[in-house]
Amino acid sequence: IKEKTMASIKDHFEMPSKSRTWSLALIFIGALLLVIGFVTKGMSSEEHVRTVFWGTLMYNSIFFTLICNASMFFICATTLAMGGWQMAFRRVPEAISKMVIILGSVTWLILLYIVVIDNNNDIHIFHWLSDESKSDPILKGKLGFLNPTFFFIWTTLAIGLWILLGARMRKLSSEFDEGPFDADQGKSLIWKNTVTAAMFIVWFALTVASTIPWLWLMSIDAHWYSTMYSWYTFASSFVSGMSLIALWVIFLKNKGYLEYTNQEHLHDIGKFMFAFSVFWTYLWFSQYMLIWYGNISEETVYFKHRVQGPYKGIFFLNLIINFVCPLLILMKRSTKRNYTLVTFMAVLIIFGHWIDFFQMVMGSVSKEHVTLGWLDFGIAAFFVGLIIFLVGRELANKPLLSGNHPFLKESIIHHT
Repeated sequence: IKEKTMASIKDHFEMPSKSRTWSLALIFIGALLLVIGFVTKGMSSEEHVRTVFWGTLMYNSIFFTLICNASMFFICATTLAMGGWQMAFRRVPEAISKMVIILGSVTWLILLYIVVIDNNNDIHIFHWLSDESKSDPILKGKLGFLNPTFFFIWTTLAIGLWILLGARMRKLSSEFDEGPFDADQGKSLIWKNTVTAAMFIVWFALTVASTIPWLWLMSIDAHWYSTMYSWYTFASSFVSGMSLIALWVIFLKNKGYLEYTNQEHLHDIGKFMFAFSVFWTYLWFSQYMLIWYGNISEETVYFKHRVQGPYKGIFFLNLIINFVCPLLILMKRSTKRNYTLVTFMAVLIIFGHWIDFFQMVMGSVSKEHVTLGWLDFGIAAFFVGLIIFLVGRELANKPLLSGNHPFLKESIIHHT
């Protein structure tokens, strides 16, 4: 397989100059708007304006970190399942997952400043940081984890182990390029991959699927809580992450790469996009319906200004983009095999869940009016440009296909 592969496919990616130019343009525009935003909003004398600036930075960095980290979750989940169908394009999620090093560090710095360095509490995002919270009986009961020390330590551990375990998985993947191997060597590498993948999945469950959404997002409304919030955040991150993988796979296919990736693989990626859009909706409805039905003031306070206030339009637009559109468009088998429609839906899903993260954070930070504007789109453009540029560079650093992997044949003959 190795000899045939090397002889018949374009094995090394070269970033097209047009794509590089676009990515650098987005980075430049985003950086320029970020600087303007910092001068006009971040250094403002008004507390609310400063808070909006840092809240915008926060939700963007968290969103793009989590969707890039979802790529490593996809790799580890399929590794534990002994799946081979993804081997034809595995280097794509590997390249995306490396973005966690950069984006995770940016998120860490932003959260560090808001929670630890901002001693005067000029940024009113987390109410539990204020002096008034010390006399609040509800917040006093959560003091064990809603405090700067715990927040800093757990955030550092979460992002640090995502980076370290992800790097370990990518290093093991690169070792398959050094073959060929005999049967025992192949089994040994597969075992190392499986063990590391299991470690990542466990840590992912302890962070993204539980504690991190509580700390980073839900604690903005420290009096309110939902037992489904972490799963809701995970579903949003994962379906966006799969959409990002789909965009890169289609881009590479259109440029003549990934010859062994075909409509069968795209169909399965589309299945993930469809299935987790429905799963996200199930969690959205369950969380909303139970709180609406119970009609308890301590619970309904979260939805009051989102359903009846200024965020009403965004709240229900969010449902249309993230559920109705994927349901109607991605349900058909032929749609999931159509490059144009999958590209359109992937962009729409990422945008829809970016809007969802916006209302999750800014709907609590700025309850009286919607702040969506040039700063939000500028910072998003900066992160999008960074992802395009750095993922493209990472894809060019190693072969696009691991020709010695024992599961490669399974991916080549994959049929759904």
